[in-house]
Amino acid sequence: MLQDQDRIFTNIYGMHDRNLAGAKARGHWDGTKDLIGLGRDKIVEIMKASGLRGRGGAGFPTGLKWSFMPKESDGRPAYLVVNADESEPGTCKDREIMRNDPHTLIEGCLIASFAMNANAAYIYIRGEYIREREALQAAIDEAYDAGLIGKNACGSGFDFDLYLHHGAGAYICGEETALIESLEGKKGMPRMKPPFPAGAGLYGCPTTVNNVESIAVVPTILRRGAEWFAGFGRANNAGTKLFAVSGHVNNPCVVEEAMSISFEELIETHCGGIRGGWDNLLAVIPGGSSVPCVRGENMRDAIMDFDYLRGELGSGLGTAAVIVMDKSTDIVKAIWRLSKFYKHESCGQCTPCREGTGWMMRVMDRLVRGEAEMEEIDMLWDVTKQVEGHTICALGDAAAWPIQGLIRNFRPEIEDRIKAQKAGRVSAVAAE
Repeated sequence: MLQDQDRIFTNIYGMHDRNLAGAKARGHWDGTKDLIGLGRDKIVEIMKASGLRGRGGAGFPTGLKWSFMPKESDGRPAYLVVNADESEPGTCKDREIMRNDPHTLIEGCLIASFAMNANAAYIYIRGEYIREREALQAAIDEAYDAGLIGKNACGSGFDFDLYLHHGAGAYICGEETALIESLEGKKGMPRMKPPFPAGAGLYGCPTTVNNVESIAVVPTILRRGAEWFAGFGRANNAGTKLFAVSGHVNNPCVVEEAMSISFEELIETHCGGIRGGWDNLLAVIPGGSSVPCVRGENMRDAIMDFDYLRGELGSGLGTAAVIVMDKSTDIVKAIWRLSKFYKHESCGQCTPCREGTGWMMRVMDRLVRGEAEMEEIDMLWDVTKQVEGHTICALGDAAAWPIQGLIRNFRPEIEDRIKAQKAGRVSAVAAE
């Protein structure tokens, strides 16, 4: 279990003052000028050594991502874009950072932008996050007034501007290139890669897009050292992580824990156990709605990190939004609801996703009611495989994986429903 002195987010529950004075009292903005004084290469080196992997879902090494930015400017400005479009169903961790500990993010933006030679950063915040935007904007204004950002930020000689941009509530704008399109004032539709954002991103300039949590932990890592951060979790799964646990637990919560904590310890320590006990656990979606669900009995001993969930259980850590479902859940209907969400949020640019999400939802609709034929289960599996990996962005995968998880883990439940419906039909015909 993570000790309190090792927590990076010390005000995640809003118990303390979120203003600048409160943030400074908790150790933020402490010696920021000296951190910038380390120099660009040294900061990127420390981030690589810390083992931090992106906290937005994909888990790409953060320091490596930063190193893709050009070392010398070719005359174009460079940008950092912070992805605060937290729209993945089940995910609610970044909003706590922005609402209760916004200065961690602002200081992180300054240091990360310096490391990438970017004099401006944009935070793209989700359309529904009204109070979070207000809290974050107030904190940005405070930081400007105190000279921490702006001209000669923190007295370091580095000029830095930070802009907050409010989205309009589109899930697709959480995809980095669709986010950049939206920032530019265009329709939020993913771009083909290459060119990657590090070569031509926002306004055709070198850009890095990072998740809120990935950026907010940077100052603490630099203060405490890469070895401290790398000391948590298994190899290649380092650090602390915000877990957002929702669903059928006795105490749903967002909590900061060490990576590679066991699922059982996470639930027992912070969530007061499964509603109705462990025997009542049906399924868990371990990383936000786009990763495949896992049967409850396989989750109890699971290790909560990127590699174990992907390698051993065929799922993923994603954003660490843990959705717990007990045996009162209609699992087929739950996955149908997710397929409906992805159909609604598809931007329609790629044919497999545009057509496939609607097709999958309609078949799921019939499976829920038991009105499908047995062979349609395999047909649905084949269609998910035709969508997965055949689209510009990962929304096609996100729509396919929950259904694949359902068929892989809960096929008997789907078949029973079809059989029951058929039996009902036969007896109804006989009664006439």
